[in-house]
Amino acid sequence: MSTPPGTYLDTASSEPLHPAARAVLDQALERGYADPRRLHGDARSARLLLDNAREATAQALGVRPDEVSFTPSGTHAVHLGVLGLVAGQARQGDRLVASAVEHSAVMHAGQWHAARGGTFETVPVDEVGRVRLDALDAATPTVLCLQSANHEVGTLQPVSDVAATSGAPLFMDACGSAGRLPLPDGWAAAAASAHKWGGPAGVGVLLVRKGVRWRNPFPGDDRVDERTTGMENVPAALAAAAALQAVVADRDEVNARQAALVDRLRAGLARIPDTQVVGDPADRLPHLLTCSFLYVDGEAIVSELDRRGFAVASGSACTASTLEPSHVLAAMGALTHGNLRISLARETPAAEVDRLLEVLPEIVRRIREDAGL
Repeated sequence: MSTPPGTYLDTASSEPLHPAARAVLDQALERGYADPRRLHGDARSARLLLDNAREATAQALGVRPDEVSFTPSGTHAVHLGVLGLVAGQARQGDRLVASAVEHSAVMHAGQWHAARGGTFETVPVDEVGRVRLDALDAATPTVLCLQSANHEVGTLQPVSDVAATSGAPLFMDACGSAGRLPLPDGWAAAAASAHKWGGPAGVGVLLVRKGVRWRNPFPGDDRVDERTTGMENVPAALAAAAALQAVVADRDEVNARQAALVDRLRAGLARIPDTQVVGDPADRLPHLLTCSFLYVDGEAIVSELDRRGFAVASGSACTASTLEPSHVLAAMGALTHGNLRISLARETPAAEVDRLLEVLPEIVRRIREDAGL
């Protein structure tokens, strides 16, 4: 059987390069190769591009340009943001607290902190993946980590409300929502990743609010901006900023269309027997849906859908890389096997959503039959 034309439904992992980014990248490669901290003409040209990228990113995210730093990845921005806040609060304590559904980058930062004598703990969430405020109130953190939106199930977190009552500086992982939704208020530091909104891979964004106590937790560099690591990829940073501005400009229209398609998906998937659609049905990222199928291996579904031209993801239990179940789904009390994450692209047609709903019930039925169920 020939494979149909591909339909990419894994934008929560990485969004295809935005046309605005591609157009800018080609031009920036001609002018942005030099070290922007040197004094000669080529360096000044690169510096101008870097300043433009910082200004455009700040404008799109609603922050100050001097609060924006570019890092080699979103993961690195997370590590710098979390551990930099902890280092900046050393006199107040070392108690790092995170919700139980944070991205693994946050969890790894917490484990790194604990391995060096600090305190790290997680607080529980409810059945849709939202942090339990009563547990947060009892945690008494020195630094608190709370994502803007969950990367697996899409549930939005009450960042502004928590920040208003916590008293501790809050780190916000915004990799899943930056560009798609306005940033909430109240955070002290935040991280984003350009390839999640259609910028080039290898560009992270670290945001540190003016006046926040932040200190580099890693060995230093000779750069003026202590929040950077080595020389920035100037052309990629400018292309990322162009993509971000383009996404912000049309996000209301795109979000409305994607949310309607996800609602259609939720309704259709709920009709498949022994299927659990997880996450908040309304207060969520507009483009993302996660479900779990009882008695089904998630990787088997991914493979079968790939044969039919659909690129989707599975965060289900035992993957080849970790051999561990999804900590997000486990924290929610949801099924951790037979998991499927579908995340729409900007131009995903409704016809392909309908085609997915046509083939998926048969795939699930056949896998269950093959397993003797």
